Formats: sequence, structure tokens, C-alpha cells
Amino acid sequence: MTATQTLDARSQQLRRLVVRMLKGARRGHVGSAFSVIDILRVLYDDVLRFDPANPKWTGRDRCILSKGHGCLALYALLADKGFFPHSELDSVCAADSILGGHPDANKVAGVEASTGALGHGLSIGLGMALHLRIARSDSKVFVILGDGECNEGSVWEAAMCAGKHRLANFTAIVDYNKHQAYGSTREVQDLEPFTDKWQAFGFAVREVDGHNIDELRSVFTSLPLDSSKPTAIIAHTIKGKGAPFAENNMKWHHKNKVTDQEVENLLTAIGGSNNA
Repeated sequence: MTATQTLDARSQQLRRLVVRMLKGARRGHVGSAFSVIDILRVLYDDVLRFDPANPKWTGRDRCILSKGHGCLALYALLADKGFFPHSELDSVCAADSILGGHPDANKVAGVEASTGALGHGLSIGLGMALHLRIARSDSKVFVILGDGECNEGSVWEAAMCAGKHRLANFTAIVDYNKHQAYGSTREVQDLEPFTDKWQAFGFAVREVDGHNIDELRSVFTSLPLDSSKPTAIIAHTIKGKGAPFAENNMKWHHKNKVTDQEVENLLTAIGGSNNA
């Protein structure tokens, strides 16, 4: 998908929910939310097994947003699926809100792990996947990582362990938008050859366009890629996808003091109905 390719109605709707939260909070990780939101959309619309009325249902699949700063995208999906009322989206980052700048599993139904201190989500998911296999459960575990997050040594410790145990119920998805907080991943700590790294740690690997809904749906509904290995999906994305002026623009990695005009500019760029 190119930077100018049109978003479909569902992707527009979810991005408008992110902007709704941004309007209330006046700050947030816009670039990260827009790069990961299509991945989350396909997982929650077409793949994950869950019950909003019973968030701790033992038969659910587990999805951990390890790159917790992208939580505005996760909140949009959880509200849309009925884990909490849409009205909560208007209170993001307020002192009395359940929705903070990073997801809190103790406050937010549907959040499997409190994340934001990067590098921990894969280890948490690894423990869940091991438990589920011991319990003879057919539930799956998905962990969504940022590419900058993959600089953390703890990510590769968890990957090495997952490969050792051949956890076919375990999938790591990397939101590979090629940028992190203060520069490109290539400048900060080049990850390439990225596919080879995951393969060397015992994963079956697939590279996909992280904004191509059909491609994401096809690979996510075909898991595991190998019944004797964990899976790594490297999703090539665009930071800030959907608002051309924010795409690959590090000023929108974390945006604060967001103005009404910037909100309107985002909504215009996204397109679609105003009734998010």
C-alpha cells in the first residue's frame, strides 16, 4: 500500500475514533496508532476469539499490544467491540479516566497486559502461550511489537525461548514502520536482515503489507505458518498512515498541545463520515 492509497470505510471509522480521543486528550502517539490500527482491525474483526461480556473467559485468544504507546488504536477497537462504552474515549488521559497514555490491564477490560515499558510484551505472551499448551487449550497468543522496540534484548531472549519450545500457538507481529521516537530505525539501530533474525531464532516468518486488509486477513487466518514453530509476521507499515502530512513525520510520533485546526486537518485527511 502506498502513502496515497485510499482507506476503506472501516479504516476511516477507526482512525476517526483515534482523532476523537486526541481531541479530548490534546496529546497522543498519533503516528504509532495509525501505523498499527489496520493490524488490530483485522485481528479483532476476523481472527481473535473473545467475549466482551466476559473479558477473562478462559477460552479467549490473547492479544498483547507490547508497543503500548500505540494504545489509542487498541482503545478504538475495544470500545468498538463493546468492552467499554464509546463515551470513555472522550476521557483519555484525564485524571479519573480508565484510559491512560499506556494501557492498564487492571483498569481496562480487554487489555491483557499493562505495557509501555518496551520490551516486555513478548515475554509476557511467551508465558501465556506456554501455560495454554500445558493446559491443552487451543487458544492462541498474539503479541504486537514496535520495530524500535526490537532493539531491546529482552525481545530476543523471549524469541529464543519461544523457538526452543516450538510454540505454534504463539505469534509475534512487528509493526515495521521504519521509525522510532527520534529517528529512523536504520539510523538508530538497523534491524536488517530482519526476516533472517527471526528465522534464526526458530520462527516461521512472513512479510506482509501492514495496511493491506486482504493480505493481513489471509495470513492471520492461516496461522500457524508451521505447526512446529512460533510465527513472526513482519508487517511493513507507514507511520501516521492515513494523514499524508503526518506520514513518516516524526513531529507526529507523539503530538501534544493538539489544536482544533490540527484535529480538523486529521479528519479531513482521513475522509469518511463525521459520525465516528
